[in-house]
Amino acid sequence: MAGGLEGAGEKKEPMVKEAPRFGSRIRALRRREGLSQARMAERLRISPSYLNLIEHNQRPMSALVLLRLAQEFQLDLKVFAGGEDERLVADLLEVFGDSIFDRLGLTPADVRDQVAHSQLVSRALLNLYHAYQAARSSAEVLSERLSEGQELKGIEISRLPSEEVSDLIQRQMNYFPDLEEGAERLWSEARLEGKDLFQALVEYLERAQGVRVRIEKVGSMRGAVRRFDPGRRELLLSEVLRRGSRNFQLAHQVGLLTLPDILDRLASDPHLVSDAARSLCRVAMANYFAAAVLMPYERFLKAAQEERYDIDLLGHRFRTSFEQVCHRLTTLRRPRADGVPFHLVRVDIAGNISKRFSASGIRIARFSGACPLWNVHAAFLTPGMIRVQLSQMPDGTTYFDVARTLHQERGGYHAPRTVHAIDIGCPTQFAGELVYSAGMDLSNLAAAVPVGVTCRLCERTRCEQRAFPAIQSPLRVDENIRGVSFYASTSVE
Repeated sequence: MAGGLEGAGEKKEPMVKEAPRFGSRIRALRRREGLSQARMAERLRISPSYLNLIEHNQRPMSALVLLRLAQEFQLDLKVFAGGEDERLVADLLEVFGDSIFDRLGLTPADVRDQVAHSQLVSRALLNLYHAYQAARSSAEVLSERLSEGQELKGIEISRLPSEEVSDLIQRQMNYFPDLEEGAERLWSEARLEGKDLFQALVEYLERAQGVRVRIEKVGSMRGAVRRFDPGRRELLLSEVLRRGSRNFQLAHQVGLLTLPDILDRLASDPHLVSDAARSLCRVAMANYFAAAVLMPYERFLKAAQEERYDIDLLGHRFRTSFEQVCHRLTTLRRPRADGVPFHLVRVDIAGNISKRFSASGIRIARFSGACPLWNVHAAFLTPGMIRVQLSQMPDGTTYFDVARTLHQERGGYHAPRTVHAIDIGCPTQFAGELVYSAGMDLSNLAAAVPVGVTCRLCERTRCEQRAFPAIQSPLRVDENIRGVSFYASTSVE
């Protein structure tokens, strides 16, 4: 057979780092393609016995075989990146942090072994826990309604659509080249350079799409800030929108009208299992496109680097909000033209996480409350002010974070005022590129705040903020001793 049989005495090829993790993925691919080991080995020009060893993580896979795999099966090599395994391990660690698993005595090593052995089974466990949580939440709602004598209607027990979309964004590392190209095309076709962006987009919509734009009073918008009538080809924008927000909503509508095929393709991701998730994905992707229009990639990246990622200054320059700038900073992941790898989280005053993304490697809680020592929670104590934090995770990794509250006003005096806090951060080795680190001694780890993912996963048993016992340390209660926190250790070590 041309090229010989690898694994049967042929010349050794350079080995790919983290290759032992590839076994379950190769096996899953082979089964999906309906191939026997012999047939797949033939296509990869290796011996069946060597393929069997690879599938069982007993032999590494060479770079040459990996390239053949990509060519034969039109496979994106990104699926073999180690980051996906690490995210899956992190998610399962949080799942097994639930008290229902306490008696099993599972360790992080057990979880990593499971992910290495089978990604499919690991994902199935994750999906099962999602369903369990949804069912538990539905049961609580049902119980509350019964106790209050309310009429019972259908209760949804599926996974939240927002979770599905967040996972898709994380898998793509929040970078969507087709949407970036679409935004660049719009700048050329609409001749946006050197023009007032609002007026230029209004003219483009009327000229290219036959859509008229009108600013409408709050009362006529019936609670909406943007309302498009496809039949009348009319786009209404609320008078409460500031200039930057008006531009964003215009660009969002342009994306919906001009990129339907791209949005449909992105929303057809097999991991989006509900119609609601697919619809939400289209909205999220149109938002991504709008941000790319308002903050063109190359120009924005250059400005961010020159101004040392000063969020307020970038907002003024591109006529965008603090939150929009933070979101855009997380999308600067273009190969060979990337920015600082940021993570981002947004919480409300009750601690609910409504947005999350991590390119920095930090783990963000999915199933339980985030660490109360995290900077994002303290931002509510100083509304509107920038807060910075040097933090250290239990594994020793350190991060630099910037947090601030956000206020959204939707109308006049009687309209509700929504308050969130947003946190954007990066590994400490990149913090020197941020204006917010000026004057800070980033090497002084004694000044770092000890932060964890969640109480259940954090190994710091003496933390005074602890709200639950750690899974690594069984709860021991001594009725004669009371610590500052009930769950913080009071033992003498």
